[in-house]
Amino acid sequence: MTDFAPQVGGSVRNPEPDLRCPSFVILVREIAMSLAAAGIAQPGTEARDLVAAVLDKPRFWPALHANDHPAPQELAEIKRAARRRVLGAPFAYAVGRASFRFLTLLVDERVLIPRPETEQLVDLVLGSTQGRQGGVVADVGTGSGAIALALSAEGKFTRVLATDVSSDALSVARDNRQQAAASLRVPVEIRSGTALAPMVDAELDVIVSNPPYIAYREMADLPGLVRDWEPSQALCCADDGLAVTSEIVADAPRVLRAGGLLALEVDSRRAGAVAEMIRASNAFGDVAIRRDFAGRDRFVLATRSALH
Repeated sequence: MTDFAPQVGGSVRNPEPDLRCPSFVILVREIAMSLAAAGIAQPGTEARDLVAAVLDKPRFWPALHANDHPAPQELAEIKRAARRRVLGAPFAYAVGRASFRFLTLLVDERVLIPRPETEQLVDLVLGSTQGRQGGVVADVGTGSGAIALALSAEGKFTRVLATDVSSDALSVARDNRQQAAASLRVPVEIRSGTALAPMVDAELDVIVSNPPYIAYREMADLPGLVRDWEPSQALCCADDGLAVTSEIVADAPRVLRAGGLLALEVDSRRAGAVAEMIRASNAFGDVAIRRDFAGRDRFVLATRSALH
């Protein structure tokens, strides 16, 4: 069986196969055996997906190229990813990337793994701004840069700003900005700081955020793949998980134009509290809670009032 211990290897692909490497069908089979021994469900499917993800290919590509052979650099990357997955790393961290809408993002333990719910948040922003031309949008707590990059690629904004308090996260976001450069309609400006503090000179048409919203006392209840691997700073915060959201809501009127959109992803258990917080500020109208695809209260949208 192939040894899936981590190996040093760059990301440069050698297009020439090396017959000293196992064919993809054998490689997938050996990875599947290792995953099964580690107790990972559906090891065959995951082994195929792991190989495809490392090579940045469609998921059925390994099956269609079963008798082809990876290049040595590719084999080294696949073995490293398989070893990390066997040791318990989430799939996205093991392969070093994750899909988000039409983008492929680099991800590791410095940033959250993008969720389908956050893709829906992007949809809500795009839907709410449909018909508008231009405007400035800020993604607060950008992490990997997923929301900001997707809005730049798919929206019709004139400026896209992204902030985060974590220098590690901003490093990942910059790498993703470079990787996604060909897909971006406008540049994404990355700024360091807490919540809206970096927006000292901005007049915004949209504020969008997927902030930390889990209470510290709830950390133990999270699934192990989340609790033990993803950055706690991006998951949890004080005041029963509402501290960062409260800061954004309180500061938003300073930088959000009249008629501008505030769009927040929230914990389903706190959606009502967030909506009431926004109403109590007397700076917003049309406050609405929207559900995710699972039917949970997941998003709160509000429009900046003309008078405050």
